[in-house]
Amino acid sequence: MEHQQTLKELADQTAQDFQNHFGRAARWIATAPGRVNLIGEHIDYNDGYVLPMAIERYVVIAADEPSLKSPHNVVRVFSKLIERQQEFSLDDLPTGTAPHSANLESANLASSNPTSADLSSTPSLSKWARYIRGTITTMANSGIRVAGFDAMIGSNVPLGGGLSSSAALEVATATLLEGISGQQLDPVAKALACQLAEHEAVGVPCGIMDQFSSTLCQANYLMLLDCRSQKIEMIPLTDPEITVLIIDSNVKHELTGSEYSQRRSQCEEAAKALGVVSLRDVTLEQLEQSKSTLDAFLYPRVRHVVSEIERTRLAADAIQRGAWDEVGQQMIASHVSLRDDYQVSCKELDILVDLTLELGPTQGVIGTRMTGGGFGGCTVSLVRTEQVDQVATTLASRYQSKVGIEAIPFTTRPARGAYMIKRGSS
Repeated sequence: MEHQQTLKELADQTAQDFQNHFGRAARWIATAPGRVNLIGEHIDYNDGYVLPMAIERYVVIAADEPSLKSPHNVVRVFSKLIERQQEFSLDDLPTGTAPHSANLESANLASSNPTSADLSSTPSLSKWARYIRGTITTMANSGIRVAGFDAMIGSNVPLGGGLSSSAALEVATATLLEGISGQQLDPVAKALACQLAEHEAVGVPCGIMDQFSSTLCQANYLMLLDCRSQKIEMIPLTDPEITVLIIDSNVKHELTGSEYSQRRSQCEEAAKALGVVSLRDVTLEQLEQSKSTLDAFLYPRVRHVVSEIERTRLAADAIQRGAWDEVGQQMIASHVSLRDDYQVSCKELDILVDLTLELGPTQGVIGTRMTGGGFGGCTVSLVRTEQVDQVATTLASRYQSKVGIEAIPFTTRPARGAYMIKRGSS
């Protein structure tokens, strides 16, 4: 595997890029990580349990007040990834109500909040800039003072890889706004503001997992998140003999397409048919008893959700006990369910999972599955540390031979959530 850029290297490079582009030093630097979900896929918008962790891949934003020659109500942002600058005025930000931080079906924020701002009608802005503008809007509506600034964005979170590059951008933006204003939101309220921005800025009806992970995760811990109560339990992942291996299939997904929204609407339709608030309230026994209530298309969708919630709880318990074989079994079962019942995998992800399982325990593989929204993106595997480099090299070679695409493997430890790297005077 190639050298993985450290957070310090990325932050230093982004600060230098700001200096080169804007002609002065950055006053503030904020960062937020991507995330990988070990198990619990397509569950957050069903009020279930998920088990993500922040990864050692980050969005970094270096910023300063506008120059003396620039209007002080304008935000100018330059993305180093695509070498493009976007700008917009703060004078015409929509106004609306802010998200609440408790007793809320947060996955339904946008649809249940009729007075919230519609941020998607900004055709002149690129999607990545709409994320930023949307986050500024929801943070302002949450009480954070906003003013114009210049910013440089650097990132090493793979785009379209199912590792929450958009949530990392939103949370890094929110964290920067806290640093600039000298104000801080409750972390849950900040995560919910970022989730609302994604709903309205680009129209993705995401649950709460991605923004909660980027905001609230801790180094060396998985986050067992109850998406109904928003209660968090930190699960240690400190065994040095176990490494998280992520492999980017280099098949990109696009969650604003119809498939993601379709899966969510199918879950809502099934919950209504079963007479429950959400599929979190259904057991496997109840599902079998009510099978005739659902058409043949909805039944497997519900079976995935109900069984995945149970798998997530079992996996979290097994990790705490160090029962790695059990964890691996739950991960593999999760992939099968996502492939067959929920139908959100794709040929390339299935090939990566099959190639990984062919290596098996003798070569250090504990468990593997697709991760993220699906239809492309990454797999996540638990591998014995002493064998992980060989596993990664072998899989990348066999995958390219099989499908003709270069996979990108990297390892990660559970990382820290968002924070300010450099604070200027507010």
